[in-house]
Amino acid sequence: MTKKFPAINSTLSPHALGQLIQQQYGLSNKTECKVFRLAMNHLYIVEDGEDQYVFRVYTYDWRTRLEIEEELRLLNLLKETGRPVAFPIADQSKQFIQEMEAPEGTRFGVLFSYAKGIKTAKFSQETSFLIGQALAKVHQSTENLKLKRMSYNTENLLSNPVSRTKAFYHRNTSEIKFLETLSEFLTLRMDRINPQKMRYGAVHLDVWFDNLHIDDEKEITFFDFDFCGNGYLCFDVSYFLFQLFTTHLNEDEYHAKADCFIKGYETVTEISNEEKEFLPFACLAIMTYYISVQCDRFDYWTNIFLNEDHLKRMVGNLKRWMAYHKIEIA
Repeated sequence: MTKKFPAINSTLSPHALGQLIQQQYGLSNKTECKVFRLAMNHLYIVEDGEDQYVFRVYTYDWRTRLEIEEELRLLNLLKETGRPVAFPIADQSKQFIQEMEAPEGTRFGVLFSYAKGIKTAKFSQETSFLIGQALAKVHQSTENLKLKRMSYNTENLLSNPVSRTKAFYHRNTSEIKFLETLSEFLTLRMDRINPQKMRYGAVHLDVWFDNLHIDDEKEITFFDFDFCGNGYLCFDVSYFLFQLFTTHLNEDEYHAKADCFIKGYETVTEISNEEKEFLPFACLAIMTYYISVQCDRFDYWTNIFLNEDHLKRMVGNLKRWMAYHKIEIA
């Protein structure tokens, strides 16, 4: 007797999804759907003639329906205020979220507009200036906005993530000990923050070249707000600078582009002295969190890279950033 075996993470048929999307959104019979990326979530490129879209299928049990609704509420608000983001598209019934019964259970899907332009880590200083401007405009709309999602603080950025990372790697490696020491150091640093001197609101938390498109080196569009939540707005500024640093080994080139990014940002809104003082530390907390996310999602995500050598590389980037900023923790 043949029995259906349970799954924890399936890949939905692009052909069947194409038919569903065509029907739900009233697209033409020319609609084609192809796998684009099977990562934290599964992304499909949807083409209907010259029109392009991205359909995201959230990994099972990764985000609740409420969390997705809040992400879409944020994106719709940004769209309404003219901010440069890829936005969700409602179907013919004015619904934004589709439900698909996969072998592992109900999965959610959302159709997004396609961001114009290209993705590249090698952009000019002028483009870095424009990215700063675009992010500041997003922050103008998200300041003081409260989402029914995670609020990023010392507990869920530092203490809990380090415990999960330690449990995943089992052994007390030098990298784990470093993360424990760093966590204690950053917790004390964040506890000293005066919240009244820091802008707070909805943050993207994953702003880097992989989550933005550049069109003709002039127009910037942000996408993938999957990690959006509540936090200090300078989290996004710091994280972008860290990712810029890791993709530019030439520190003079990094400094020039980082300076342009900050200048572009401050043509729209000022970064306070308190925020600037916190910028070298904020990304360290975020990266500590993301290391744990990779461990948490081992069973659902491409995991061949996730080993002790990868942890050493991640920690090595943190140490290089800290050396650049002359941060000493012990």
